[in-house]
Amino acid sequence: MSGAPGGTALQSVCVFCGSSVGRHPEYAVAARRLGAVLALRGVRVVYGGGRVGLMGALADAALESGGNVVGVIPEALRTSELAHDRLSDLRVVSSMHERKALMAELSDAFVALPGGYGTLDELFEVVTCAQLGIHRKPIALLDAAGYFEPLAAMLDRAVEEGFLSPEHRALIMCANTPEALLGCLQTHHQAAVAERQAAGEAG
Repeated sequence: MSGAPGGTALQSVCVFCGSSVGRHPEYAVAARRLGAVLALRGVRVVYGGGRVGLMGALADAALESGGNVVGVIPEALRTSELAHDRLSDLRVVSSMHERKALMAELSDAFVALPGGYGTLDELFEVVTCAQLGIHRKPIALLDAAGYFEPLAAMLDRAVEEGFLSPEHRALIMCANTPEALLGCLQTHHQAAVAERQAAGEAG
C-alpha cells in the first residue's frame, strides 16, 4: 500500500467496480462519466483490467476521451473477466493479492463504483490500510443511483455502536457526480502531500 503520490495534483486514480453492469442504467452512465472526466483532466485510470461490465464501460470511456488506462489482472482471470485488449498498459499478475498491491502502488487515490464482493473487498482493504496509517491516499464512493446509501448507513451504525471512530468513518467520502468526487479527492490529496512535506521539513 505504499507508493509516493505524484506531486500536489492527482496523477493516477484507482477505480474499483463491478464486472457486471447491474440492473440500473445509471451505473454504466456513472462509470462512463467518471472515465471520461478522469481522462479529460489528464488523470490516469488504474482498474482491474476487464472489458466487460462497469469495468469495460469505465475503460472504454476513458480511452475514447484520450486517457491513459492501466489494467491489472491476475493470469487466472484473463479469460473469465475477458481482459481488455485496447488498454494503454495491461499488467498481468499472479494473484489477487498482487493485483490489489500493484493497483494501490500505481495510484494517488481510490474510487469505488457499484460492484459486488470483489469491489467491496478492494474498497475495504484500502480503507483498513488508511485506518492503520499505512497510507494517506484519499478514498471515495461514486454513489450512482443511491447504490452506496445502505453501506453508508451501516458505517454510521458502526460509529453509533462503538466499532468505528468518527475520524475513521470520515476516511470514506461520498459524492454523486464525478466532478464533485474528484474535487474531494484533490482537496484531501493536497492536504496529505502538504502534511508530508511539512513533516519532512521539520525532520
